[in-house]
Amino acid sequence: MGFFDRFSDYFSNDIAIDLGTANTLVYSKSSRDIILDEPSVVAVQKNYRGMQSRVLAVGKEAKDMLGRTPGTIVAIRPIKDGVIADFEVTQSMLKYFISKSTGQQKSFIRPRINICVPYGITQVEKKAVKESAMSAGAREVYLIEEPMAAAIGAGLPIAEPIGSMVVDMGGGTTGVAVISLGGIVFCKSIKVAGDKLDEAIINYVRRQFNLLIGERTAEQIKIAIGNAYPFEKSRSMTIKGRDLVAGAPKTIEITSEQINEALKDPLTEIVDAVRTTLEKTPPELASDIVDNGIVLTGGGAHLHNLDVLIRERTGLPVTIAENPLTCVVMGSGKALEDLDLLKQVSTD
Repeated sequence: MGFFDRFSDYFSNDIAIDLGTANTLVYSKSSRDIILDEPSVVAVQKNYRGMQSRVLAVGKEAKDMLGRTPGTIVAIRPIKDGVIADFEVTQSMLKYFISKSTGQQKSFIRPRINICVPYGITQVEKKAVKESAMSAGAREVYLIEEPMAAAIGAGLPIAEPIGSMVVDMGGGTTGVAVISLGGIVFCKSIKVAGDKLDEAIINYVRRQFNLLIGERTAEQIKIAIGNAYPFEKSRSMTIKGRDLVAGAPKTIEITSEQINEALKDPLTEIVDAVRTTLEKTPPELASDIVDNGIVLTGGGAHLHNLDVLIRERTGLPVTIAENPLTCVVMGSGKALEDLDLLKQVSTD
């Protein structure tokens, strides 16, 4: 490493970014901690003074506008199924988060940035992520696949000749991976995760009760009484929405058994992905997984009894990582602190 690189590393605030469909988390190398956790939402005003659009708010402030904006203001989630769906809006969002994280207006050296991406995205999608980060002020951009970052963050022995299995369930994608010797042996990535669970709840409530609810209400239901395997004692909650028959606001009570029924289809797809990964795993590594089990990471790991469901369907031990929601960004941050590891696990 040359003098300029050592100088840059000392004075720049390198960061790791988990650019998620639902939330963006930022880890700072200098403070060795998560310094930002905000929703991946941007509020845009259309046709502002002759311009095509203008960014009004980013993050928490923008999420509060979801479903509550007038016609000229749109709350956009620019990351769809874990990849960039709107390049310009993502660029604005990244600039905001990078500036907020690094205090870049005061820094004369741009940061090195490590960004988490879903497994199996195309070269075009990777290029879009890199270009967004570079235009937002990065000095260098590395990409690390989310299952690998999650495994590092969960403390799995990824560099050893031992099979480790991780199920990383985020907002847009679920990655099921077997890792050994610093590489992904096999990974199955599906576009079924937290957002699809919310969508399943919305559709179920519409079918069963002729009631229309929004994404935020569906998420609140999922967090409060959502379950992958029935509770020992039934739970319920009161929800509000618009009656599709009368057109008026309406209040109903919904139970955890009904939500369990609503989530069956997307959860079956996730379990099938786990089974497929196990079937494709080499025998020697499969024997390690029998001993060490499966580790759940990502926000989806908080779904009640998801570990119980996977344990019952696979017959393997299943544990939830200590801080599942932050595993990906913490793993990405750990890689950022070790350049040799970063170069080994980064994807081009």
